Amino acid sequence: MAASMSLPAFWRRALKFAAIFVAGLLAVPYLLTPLYLFGEPVSTLMLARWAAGERVERHWVPLDAMARSLPVSVIAAEDARFCRHPGIDLVELRGAFVSADSLDDLRGASTLSQQTAKNLFLWPGRSVVRKVIEMPLAVWLNLVLGKRRLIEIYLNIAEWGPNGEFGAEAAARRAFGKSARDLSPNEAALLAAALPNPKKRNPGRPGPGLRRLAGIYERRAAIPWLAGCLQPRAQRH
Repeated sequence: MAASMSLPAFWRRALKFAAIFVAGLLAVPYLLTPLYLFGEPVSTLMLARWAAGERVERHWVPLDAMARSLPVSVIAAEDARFCRHPGIDLVELRGAFVSADSLDDLRGASTLSQQTAKNLFLWPGRSVVRKVIEMPLAVWLNLVLGKRRLIEIYLNIAEWGPNGEFGAEAAARRAFGKSARDLSPNEAALLAAALPNPKKRNPGRPGPGLRRLAGIYERRAAIPWLAGCLQPRAQRH
């Protein structure tokens, strides 16, 4: 009898411990984010490949050392309202939920802030749980890091090739044999067009579909307001 009466208390303690553990785990990215104002962060996918003994190529490049057309092209391709939203794009998200038949249709509503949150702290693939964790974290990254640092991190941790290439420098070297600093606007647009499927889309040998997308993104990149938030604060008007 005594053993059966102590069982509920045991489960209450176990559930309390589990809740504290989960809350602590969820808090880790928020505590780490201010540290990412400095240094050269890596992604969870890069860490997983290192742990598995697989190839990882990444050469960190500051935003100011990249061709300006690259971040602008990536914004044009992945998140045209990047400079205008607080980390999640409620306009795009609302439209995606209205028209989506499944989670697979929600990619267009995933902002660069969300993709950076996923790459830094979460796991690949699609799930409701990850999306729920990702959204407030994206807002936090946007608030703490700011737009310039956020896009700089994204461009240095995005998977950009079929064999462990991460970041813009490795992508530019693989596709065009040159540094990210020396990319032409069309080459930058081709790299941006490859991002959704970097293991199959080869910007160095683009097919007609990839060239067509790159042309669209190159034209979009000319929109004046698209990347105004990337200018150093002293240059903004």
